[in-house]
Amino acid sequence: MTFTSPADVRERLATVGYLPDDAIATTVYLAAALGKPLLVEGPAGVGKTELAKAVAEITDAELVRLQCYEGLDEPRALYEWNYKKQLLRIQAAGDESWNATHDDIFTEEFLLERPLLTAIRRSEPTVLLIDETDKADVEVEGLLLEVLSDFQVTIPELGTITAVRRPFVVLTSNATRELSEALKRRCLYLHLDYPSPERERDIVKARVPGIEDALAERLAQLVATLRTLELKKAPSIAETIDWARTLLALGLDRMDADTISATLGVVLKHHSDQERARKELVPDGSSR
Repeated sequence: MTFTSPADVRERLATVGYLPDDAIATTVYLAAALGKPLLVEGPAGVGKTELAKAVAEITDAELVRLQCYEGLDEPRALYEWNYKKQLLRIQAAGDESWNATHDDIFTEEFLLERPLLTAIRRSEPTVLLIDETDKADVEVEGLLLEVLSDFQVTIPELGTITAVRRPFVVLTSNATRELSEALKRRCLYLHLDYPSPERERDIVKARVPGIEDALAERLAQLVATLRTLELKKAPSIAETIDWARTLLALGLDRMDADTISATLGVVLKHHSDQERARKELVPDGSSR
């Protein structure tokens, strides 16, 4: 996976509707050039996962995703054996010696690949997305350190498997907890925050063909205002795009008080957030 420059990254990402700033374009370029994992941290909804998807798309790479969660363990992240199939094979072996049966059931036929092993074994271009790393237990970080340091995995029954072609690795974190310094040292670091209204306007225009400039600008300004409020969940960039598509689907070309009130459910998913937003955006029944 190669890029010629940060400008090349910027131009190619823009072709798939992802509009990076200089920091994003430069860090993606360096991660590819240096062969280092990229840790992208920031609040939910700022485009961390979409960045990995966009890189996969512009490089014609397969996206392999490991979704992290509390309780994620090595068998679910790396590999495990198909115990049910092994048991059937043991039962079918009859009087066959255990040594012969053992050698038979611990083979490729009975191996279940999970995302980390899948990404390491692929010979084609691959983007490995380790999503919401901060949700996984600390023990998982030790596994990631081992895999990401040498891009190889040792399976006792099969030996060491080394990556033929290193994947482009993106780890995302919502910063709900601090990741270990050891894991951070393995990576290049990129912090993403919500875009400025001007950049979000451009994102909307790129992702929602046909929207008028004035409507895209008004929409971006409204969303920026919403994010300044004390909400349970601030609108994501994806929800801004959904709001724009909603307006087009309804044939609306302006954001008046009635439109805002009727469509707030597209961007705010908590009743208390909607009530707070209505008071801020449509006081006394008129849009600001």
